[in-house]
Amino acid sequence: MTRYVVGVDFGTLSGRAVVVRVADGAEVGTAVHEYRHGAVERTLPATGEALPPHWALQMPSDWVDVLRHAVPAALEGLDATQVVGIATDFTACTFLPVLADGTPLSDLLPDRPHAYPKLWKHHAAQRQADQINALAASRGEAWLPRYGGKLSSEWQLAKALQVLEEDPDVFARAERFIEAADWIVWQLAGVETRNACTAGYKGAHQDGGYPPRDYFEALHTGFGAFLDKTDGPLSPLGGLAGRLTAEAAAWTGLPEGIAVAVGNVDAHVTAPAAQAVDAGQLVAIMGTSTCHVMSGATLADVPGMCGVVADGIIPGLYGYEAGQSGVGDIFGWFAGFASADHDQLTAAAAEQRPGQHGLVALDWHNGNRSVLVDHHLSGVIVGQTLATRPEDVYRALIEATAYGTRTIVETLETAGVPVTEFIAAGGLLKNTFLMQLYSDVLRRPISVIDSEQGPALGSAIHAAVAAGEYPDVRAAAAAMGKVKRAVYTPDDAAADVYDRLYAEYRQLHDYFGRPGGNEVLHRLRALREEVAQ
Repeated sequence: MTRYVVGVDFGTLSGRAVVVRVADGAEVGTAVHEYRHGAVERTLPATGEALPPHWALQMPSDWVDVLRHAVPAALEGLDATQVVGIATDFTACTFLPVLADGTPLSDLLPDRPHAYPKLWKHHAAQRQADQINALAASRGEAWLPRYGGKLSSEWQLAKALQVLEEDPDVFARAERFIEAADWIVWQLAGVETRNACTAGYKGAHQDGGYPPRDYFEALHTGFGAFLDKTDGPLSPLGGLAGRLTAEAAAWTGLPEGIAVAVGNVDAHVTAPAAQAVDAGQLVAIMGTSTCHVMSGATLADVPGMCGVVADGIIPGLYGYEAGQSGVGDIFGWFAGFASADHDQLTAAAAEQRPGQHGLVALDWHNGNRSVLVDHHLSGVIVGQTLATRPEDVYRALIEATAYGTRTIVETLETAGVPVTEFIAAGGLLKNTFLMQLYSDVLRRPISVIDSEQGPALGSAIHAAVAAGEYPDVRAAAAAMGKVKRAVYTPDDAAADVYDRLYAEYRQLHDYFGRPGGNEVLHRLRALREEVAQ
């Protein structure tokens, strides 16, 4: 009997399911379901209450709807009895307070913003992140260098501390705090599990444990209880979390009792889908934001990384993560601002020569995740004149995101973590102009994943391992993963110009972004928030 697995990828605005043949990774069915509430950033759905700046929430019911709609749609025309496993991946850190049985507090307290899941791009906890980092640095906490010297406001500790400080009743009523990646597995298998990936990268779990309780209490009296609300053994990637419950089988149309794999992060699960299972292969998942993941043979402290975790991506290697908080979102913002179409802007920008527009931009419209780890930063465009056209700015913004990626690659290599191959995945692969520009800026070939559903395919690979179809993720990736090597190669003449522009970018990057430079971006943000109150 031909056997299949299902991978489900939960993104920022939608979830997608893919049905994959175990033998060779062929994608035989796929479907997408848009979240009814999308990303909740302006008003609370239950009350219409305006949310403060930099908030981003989600609705757990939207995630369950993906199981109810996308999975059955992907299975249409197929024999569901041939499916042997299901696995899921999620944006991260997307973090929520729940009761001991997994009930989201937002179901019980719909009028309390802090009861809702905080989406990865919730950046309202920067003040808490600053406290976390300052205290950890002053105490010489051994785990802090694993995160490049700073924990992001996007990660678990900052978001949980914000709940405690701003709504202590919600914090007290939360019997568990859990990543959405693990919560959705709980809904499928009926058991609570904690995956090693999100615990390590988003929860500061290192060397067998979280930061010490006295550190949490030093941050805020009572914050030590957070450890009790997140405790539990960690499950390995590709492991078996449990079996599909009767209720989840009814939602999905899948057979009750099939394997449910341990949860994972959307970016990290994409690596095996692109056959990036060896040290040095960096995968950039390029969409609304970009996440850069790669495995290394050795442990190194890399400035500004989102984390380095043993076995965090591929067993037996150290997994490194970096990222840019805004990429496609920046292009989308500008297209809307200019009332222009992406295709038209791209076509006009592609007619230019590198350097022709005379602009350099900083890609910080949604803050900086790596390598500055500062979400109080904002975008900058230098060189505009009365002759500047929309396509000039659009191209400069694309170039800025490429410079940001080059900064990450060079930071890794300077720290002793060589990048031997750059592999691109995600929705921005469709823009061939952008991909060639990235190759020119990076001065290196770019391979591409041969799938439009990289995270979902990666989840399907993990489902096959959990179902016992392959002995490990490496073996499953070799059979089911898909990649095309060196699809884009750098143009030397363009790369020469971009070297000069990148030098200007780095000067602006350090001037506006590093201590001792110009704090104007922080002052402007502080003034904006002061006036908005």
